[in-house]
Amino acid sequence: MQFSLILLHLAGAVILLLWAVRMVRTGVELACGPALRDALRQARGARIKSAGVGTVLAVLLQSSTAVAMLAAGFAASGMVSVSAGLAILLGADLGSALVVQVLSFDLSWLVPALILIGGAMFLMFEARGIKQGGRILMGIAFVLLSLHMIGEATAPMRQSTLLPLVISYLRADYFTAFAAAALFTWLIHSSVAAILLFVTLAAQGVLPVEVGLFFILGANCGGALIAVWLTRGEPVEARRIPLGNLIFRGTAALAALFALQEMAFPTHLFGATEGRQLVNLHLAFNLALVICCLPFAGLVERLVTLLVGDKPPAKDSTDLMSRRASALDRSVMRTPRLALASATRELLRMGEVVEVMLGPVMDFFDAGTADQIRQARKLDDEVNRAHTDIKLYIAEVNRGSMTAAEARRGIELTDFAINLERAGDIVAKNLLVLAGELRDKNLRFSRDGWGELGGLHSRVMANMQLALNVLVSGDLDSARQLVVEKERMRKLERMSHDRHLKRLQSGMPQSIDTSDIHLEAVRALKEINSLMASVAYPLLTQSGDLLESRLATRAADAMAPVPA
Repeated sequence: MQFSLILLHLAGAVILLLWAVRMVRTGVELACGPALRDALRQARGARIKSAGVGTVLAVLLQSSTAVAMLAAGFAASGMVSVSAGLAILLGADLGSALVVQVLSFDLSWLVPALILIGGAMFLMFEARGIKQGGRILMGIAFVLLSLHMIGEATAPMRQSTLLPLVISYLRADYFTAFAAAALFTWLIHSSVAAILLFVTLAAQGVLPVEVGLFFILGANCGGALIAVWLTRGEPVEARRIPLGNLIFRGTAALAALFALQEMAFPTHLFGATEGRQLVNLHLAFNLALVICCLPFAGLVERLVTLLVGDKPPAKDSTDLMSRRASALDRSVMRTPRLALASATRELLRMGEVVEVMLGPVMDFFDAGTADQIRQARKLDDEVNRAHTDIKLYIAEVNRGSMTAAEARRGIELTDFAINLERAGDIVAKNLLVLAGELRDKNLRFSRDGWGELGGLHSRVMANMQLALNVLVSGDLDSARQLVVEKERMRKLERMSHDRHLKRLQSGMPQSIDTSDIHLEAVRALKEINSLMASVAYPLLTQSGDLLESRLATRAADAMAPVPA
């Protein structure tokens, strides 16, 4: 086979491997994202427990980088300390090594069954859990299929005249082999995929085990570098955990690399074949890291705090918001069409401020500081100012000559401004007050209650984005979806209420302590969602998709003559 065809087949197989690993991770995140975040939220105690949680999450997500990003996000909001985050990441790297261990076995016979079952689950069912379960099964099948394709693509390389020269060079220049593997792992952003590739090459006899060891160590270092790169623009608290993990893994990998040059390593003790030896050595390396590095998590926390120091206090976000130039252009007030477009832009900014207020509410419920809650509440002043400015601006535009359609649009914009102002009040005077009460009383929601609130909050945030899109685009399909989401939210609120009452009946202490807060928070989220959905009503009424009264049909039936 020509070398260009070999590279083409190999590149296609590697891309399939990367896509399949991502497919599994996406399926797990969509199926049980709130549960994963809740598990990570609970991992704030003993370091061994944190490492265990990290291991489980990495096995589920098939990615230590995904766990690192979650941990960094929690650290940025103050919910996870650097030492606890380091323990989570050490466990996550062990979990990804376990994933490699499982996928390295010859499971090709499972591929047809996994594709059949997974495809049926994904295509034939609408339930979110079943659908994403099908995605996960198909992703695993494609991982196994890609490994088989890599084996077939690299088989002709064993007869290559160039390969022995390359291997001979890498065997002598161990640091180049290490650096090349680290760079490759960083480029593809998946340590699991990189190590599976190296293991498959070794199993095919293309990669000798002594060079494969350099590659494995480089991949471990490159895998830690991925999270450092992805969090480079995040707050300092988020950057410290990936940096600490890189210090652990980079130091250990380089130490092992130089040790291999000074002594013969008994690789034969780790398996009968070269591929199996690399897999087992990768697992042993990560297990040793967990055992040896956990006691030093506190020391590395102090080190990365020195390396990534606190920045000077940022300017108050409320002041930044208030200094933004208003979109209300008074020079176009004599042209109603342009003036209404200007009001729409300002209304969109007003909605974005409400979104900024609502976004971190769940973080505040979990571990919000008094200062964070105070800063968020101050944003309500900007919402109130925007509400007043928009109303007065549109009222002044109405004094001029306007068409009926323009007058109707002005009323719609004013109504939505009123609803956004009400939503801001609910966040500031209800949800944020509840967050402060939860903090002051040192209370915590039950696991089930937290999961319900997190799901409702995520849905409201998504619907808020949809509502702002409808405000700008006037898209009928999106407007219909908003109304459907309002009905779904009503049902979810009712279900959460009933489940909470059942927890109270069972005597669950956390549910009893947080009962009033839970019910008020659920009610507040439902009301905010309803206010957001109001932007869809004028569009749907004009298109004939929405009746002015839900009783229209029944009223007409009641007035019809009764048959003799």
